[in-house]
Amino acid sequence: MTGTPLSLPEELLLLGLDPVRGRPLTNPKYLHYGLAGAALADLEAAGRITVERGDRITVINPLPLGNAIGDGALAALPAPTKGGKGVKAHRWVHGAGRPLQELCLRVLEKRGALRRETHRALGLFPYERFPVGPVDLSGPARARFTAAVEAGLPGWRDRLLAAQVAACDLDARLLPGAAGRPHRRALRGLVKECWTSRAVHHAVQQDKSAAGG
Repeated sequence: MTGTPLSLPEELLLLGLDPVRGRPLTNPKYLHYGLAGAALADLEAAGRITVERGDRITVINPLPLGNAIGDGALAALPAPTKGGKGVKAHRWVHGAGRPLQELCLRVLEKRGALRRETHRALGLFPYERFPVGPVDLSGPARARFTAAVEAGLPGWRDRLLAAQVAACDLDARLLPGAAGRPHRRALRGLVKECWTSRAVHHAVQQDKSAAGG
């Protein structure tokens, strides 16, 4: 499994976790939404889903992809039915992100890229952290991301990943300060170009509005 290419959700999760502390670099819920959006992007690229009427996901090919994350995401989508309306993308993203993160964590643990640590707050309440494991895939993922951004995101996959990074509010942590401002602006523009990142952005904004209200 170590030599298998990373899926888009795996790569986003590696970018979204502090490699030393193993904690999310953005709001954990926002990262969940980003992972769900990244999984949808992979499914669309594999010809398994399409989006209709602006924001409704329809499964057009239910055959498994053969990987745990993609198949988990596909199984979580409504089965194709004649005349079915599909599911609204931002609603699916809102509900599917947390179980998809657990799938990603398990896959990355098997790769040796992350290790699961259980801690207790106040000695009572358990919580988990996921620092880098014996096989460092986080460093190379960050290096690839930075190089792609500095090159203007020439590849479609780079653009999809960058759009999810911005949609789940990771861009300020990965591209900080004044030097990163032009890149952050470019990434924010990408969010509108892809329906999967728009769905993530919608879910994030719903949470922010609810918190503000």
